[in-house]
Amino acid sequence: MTTILTDIEGTTSSIAFVKDVLFPYARRELPRFVREHGDEPAVRQWLDSVATENGGICSDDVIVETLQGWIDQDRKHTALKALQGMLWRDGYVRGDFRGHIYPDAAEALQRWHREGRRLAVFSSGSVDAQQLLFGHSEAGDLTPLFSAFFDTRIGHKREPGSYRGIAEALQDDPGDVVFLSDVVEELDAARDAGLRTILLDRPRDYPHPRTGAAANGHARATTFGEIELEA
Repeated sequence: MTTILTDIEGTTSSIAFVKDVLFPYARRELPRFVREHGDEPAVRQWLDSVATENGGICSDDVIVETLQGWIDQDRKHTALKALQGMLWRDGYVRGDFRGHIYPDAAEALQRWHREGRRLAVFSSGSVDAQQLLFGHSEAGDLTPLFSAFFDTRIGHKREPGSYRGIAEALQDDPGDVVFLSDVVEELDAARDAGLRTILLDRPRDYPHPRTGAAANGHARATTFGEIELEA
């Protein structure tokens, strides 16, 4: 039975949601969040790791400015992702926004789960952020559909070793896992690790179709409804 490993941004969810809703919210609310929660151990550990990595920053204000700069750069840093996840939790719980899920993705994920297929997530966003998005999605709480969530703590998304680690954690043969992503370089890494791959090429996120050489040999779908899985 095939295990489906899916990316989020540009795959199950619109790229615009992250860039237009989540990132601006985190950037705007970060100073307040650090003032109110900076002494809590779960928050302090990540602030201290940023300070140490940047030559021993002594001021939380400077740490915040550094983190805001990383948000502006769309930097995939584990500490930033962890803190963003905490911020987004507040926003989701308060109902400031809901997690965007393409309707075709929600329908397919629910159908695959009913069929007994195992589902997992691999995203550069923290596991906490992943669970918040699916737990407070426009389609309701989808977290029960998934068996596992993986973030950059298992490795970067463009490194084959990350996908070998995920297959091992799932106790699957790599060839029994199909990875869904909108990023060709991520799919290349997954294929190098032995996974099967499908490129999500949604017109809303990618107005110019990526076919032929642009897909680099990966199977291509514009919606989850087009994905055909082996029995």
